[in-house]
Amino acid sequence: QVQLVESGGGLVQAGGSLSLSCVMPDRTFSTYALGWFRQAPGKEREVVAAISRSGGTTYYKDSVKGRFTISRENGKITTVYLQMNNLKPEDTAVYYCAAKIVSHIALVLTDPAEYDSWGQGTQVTVSS
Repeated sequence: QVQLVESGGGLVQAGGSLSLSCVMPDRTFSTYALGWFRQAPGKEREVVAAISRSGGTTYYKDSVKGRFTISRENGKITTVYLQMNNLKPEDTAVYYCAAKIVSHIALVLTDPAEYDSWGQGTQVTVSS
């Protein structure tokens, strides 16, 4: 397991934008598949977006396609981002980043059970 540090949540009106960041100060971060998940009160944790080691393969939950963008910067300190545009009240949740070492550079993981490292979570609230 590795430590992930998230930032960027907050309160925004519907139609607004937020950008989440997740930093992992680990030189081997480029070997990790990464994902963003969210959990609303009373609901299960669900995948929002995921990205492969190389960054060349991505996955998005249907309801966020065209509105959210996941990206990553691999380096000495690696960061994964989630740009969220045109936010809706139903996007309100605690958002988590997650990481898992994988061997295949194009593999994306969408099941939270597949990840073994998690951030602390950041609240995103979208008002109507």
